Amino acid sequence: MMGHSHALTGAIVWLGIAPGLQALPSVFDFQPSLAFATAMSPAELIAGAIICAGAAMLPDLDHPSATIAQTFGPVTWLLSKGVNFVSGGHRKATHSLLFAILMGVGAHLLAERFTVGQDILVVLSIGLALRAVGIGVPGNKIASAVVNIVLTGGIFAAFWGLGVTYAWLGFAIGIGCFVHVLGDCLTERGCPVLWPLKHKWLLPWDWGLKTGRKFETKILAPTLSVAVFALLFLRLMPM
Repeated sequence: MMGHSHALTGAIVWLGIAPGLQALPSVFDFQPSLAFATAMSPAELIAGAIICAGAAMLPDLDHPSATIAQTFGPVTWLLSKGVNFVSGGHRKATHSLLFAILMGVGAHLLAERFTVGQDILVVLSIGLALRAVGIGVPGNKIASAVVNIVLTGGIFAAFWGLGVTYAWLGFAIGIGCFVHVLGDCLTERGCPVLWPLKHKWLLPWDWGLKTGRKFETKILAPTLSVAVFALLFLRLMPM
């Protein structure tokens, strides 16, 4: 799947399930009752959608030549090189259920204990989401990185001014990563969902989505975009 498909799908899933997460029972220390102590405000719902969209791009940081690796210029490129080395290459460890769980739990612990670490992950997720949907200057990596940094900083500052808290960060990050894995399972290459087992999960009989082809760019992407705005309208409209 292309970046915008992953990001839009992450936003859709978050907008679809976030209001119901607070009804889940407590599981060990990962407690929806604490993460969603009160109903999410409109600002938190939007923040969660953007962060989940960005988290849906995190698995592709294992690909240094991908567009999102240029999100914040050399910073994200070096991060991508490191992720690629540790994960064993593209579509390996980061494209698995284990990675989604570790990222979700790790983000939850950051949100609980380390504000600086939490903010770095929030900023990274916002930047990845913007880059995935095409924010930037075509053909100019430096200008694109500058634009992304400015917009990311503005959005982060707006969330801070609106009093957004991130107790739910672990859920948004974990869900976003898992949505990416599921999305790539629908492509012709599949994913090693149960990594470190090498078997790749994919659709049988060549039904897999061909990344970047007409169906994805002309049909799927517009449909996902409409779905995002429709869900936003449904969630934010006065009852």
